Amino acid sequence: MADRQSCVELVEQARASGAGRAASCAVLEVSLRTVERWEKEPEQGDQRRGPKSACGHALSEPEKQAIVEVSCSSEYRDLSPWQTVARLADGGRYLGSESSFYRVLKRNQLLAHRQNSQPRVSRRPKDLLARYPNEVWSWDITYLNSPVRGAYYYLYLVEDIFSRMIVGWSIEEVESAEHAARLIDRICQEQGIAQQQLTLHSDNGAPMKGATLLATLERLGVAASFSRPGVSDDNPYSESLFKTLKYRPSYPDSAFSAIEHARQWVGGFVQWYNTCHLHSAIRFVTPASRHQGLDPAILAQRAAVYEKAKRRNPLRWSGQTRNWSPITEVCLNPKKHNSETVERYSLDPASPKVSVMREAIKPFSNIDGVGPKNGFPRSSTTNASYLGKV
Repeated sequence: MADRQSCVELVEQARASGAGRAASCAVLEVSLRTVERWEKEPEQGDQRRGPKSACGHALSEPEKQAIVEVSCSSEYRDLSPWQTVARLADGGRYLGSESSFYRVLKRNQLLAHRQNSQPRVSRRPKDLLARYPNEVWSWDITYLNSPVRGAYYYLYLVEDIFSRMIVGWSIEEVESAEHAARLIDRICQEQGIAQQQLTLHSDNGAPMKGATLLATLERLGVAASFSRPGVSDDNPYSESLFKTLKYRPSYPDSAFSAIEHARQWVGGFVQWYNTCHLHSAIRFVTPASRHQGLDPAILAQRAAVYEKAKRRNPLRWSGQTRNWSPITEVCLNPKKHNSETVERYSLDPASPKVSVMREAIKPFSNIDGVGPKNGFPRSSTTNASYLGKV
């Protein structure tokens, strides 16, 4: 009952501050209809009655006790339910399925870690938020086929996750932290990266964690961020970029004839990707335009075109025109629950939902599309249709 009252109070505080009731309920992971029922009948307890009849084939209490006794015996206490069920079957005995073993053991609090070693802890990588260019970069290495079977060229590619622009690349014949360090050092000098300005995200490969690269990052004042071991989804921007690269129609079907051929082709791809490719994740502007802060003007011009078309034929639109507002934030590995609700109201520290509420609520960002002084590249490339209009 106390939890219900706390939820009702939080929703009411959010509504008084201008937030929608449905959005507030979503943050608290309860339905709006449930909150309305709690408000209408605050003293009513849980009305769920459970099933009308017991399951006919459920395990009996003696059978559940037999599972507990077998699992705690000296022969099976160090085995998982999967091993236990298989060994019991070898002995001609069946007590229940693996799922039944897990349910019974969990109900009796017998699923604790039983070894002297520490149990495995799965930790999410830190979520990184970029509001301007040159705040968060993602980089990785991919293989390019060479004329020699089993040998490859290694493409080092660095992408700004806010603008999606490829800020630097190189192709080498070996995979090493030394090559990566030289590349990152060169790009930071070209982009004018200041101390403590940039976070560089990568996976857990040997070049990414090499001593040479880590020392270079420390000297440049660049924070290093790494994916979880064996989880490619933690570095999605680089993986997506590699697919775009290798699915280009001009990508060689067999192999590059030489390393110079590979460098020439990748150079052409980078030029096309940065200056011609209209990226779907940034409202179909080129990465170079967004990196230079030109996307708000481009998108405003598109919005004006749509508004003009709507005034000319208003019946063709049942609501608003297409959303051409700029993307103001890009997050790498965001939390599962994320809301743009403004945290304008106080929260009761005793409420069990406060921690969830605080994690999910974040203030609006005041973004005007202008990055820091050293956040723009020295290239003047932009949308082809926008040249000469700024």
